[in-house]
Amino acid sequence: MSFRATVLTLYPEMFPGHLGASLAGKAMERGQWSLDTLQIRDFATDRHRTVDDTPAGGGAGMVLKPDVLARAIDHACENDRRPRLLMSPRGRPLTQARVRELATGEGVVIVCGRFEGVDQRVIDGRNLEEVSIGDYILSGGEPAALTLLDAIVRILPGVMGNDLSGLHESFENGLLEHPHYTRPQEWEGSEIPSVLTSGNHGAIAKWQKQEALRLTKERRPDLLEQLEKEKMSTKG
Repeated sequence: MSFRATVLTLYPEMFPGHLGASLAGKAMERGQWSLDTLQIRDFATDRHRTVDDTPAGGGAGMVLKPDVLARAIDHACENDRRPRLLMSPRGRPLTQARVRELATGEGVVIVCGRFEGVDQRVIDGRNLEEVSIGDYILSGGEPAALTLLDAIVRILPGVMGNDLSGLHESFENGLLEHPHYTRPQEWEGSEIPSVLTSGNHGAIAKWQKQEALRLTKERRPDLLEQLEKEKMSTKG
């Protein structure tokens, strides 16, 4: 069974984008995953193919109409159990744990918002899970959808040349990843840490963990706080 992604968008020409190249592109060619796009505008019923309207209560910008978007979602999700995601800056932050959950399923249906947002009634009525990739605003949901799919596809079975490659990356164990080095041994007066060329795998593993802890403490202390909370809840 291959992973199926369906993206609802006003700009289907933005896909597959970078996902058509490198490992993701080769995996698509092999049939390990597929990507379909639906043009939301195709589900408008007026001759102007209108997909948005002014926000109730006033305010700047436009809002995607619930009737049009709901028809698009219903078409994409008929007899379909895949999670329905809406890329939104107000959604829950995307985590590696959620990426792994999604990667184990049949696929995803992703709605890409535009303008000021999506009518809340279609979010509620079609059970859309709002997902954020960061605390910043993009021009639309398409770049966020590409990022989400990139994170998922790369960990699908057989996509990476070495399935162990993803096990020691940032966020996989709650920490940032340790530093990496490769030949030449000496470069611009700086050498590879001697422990990494010692052949002592126990010492190497210890160094990697210490460095991961050091970097996480310096750059993302919030991750360490979260790990501590999880430990306390487990003990409780």
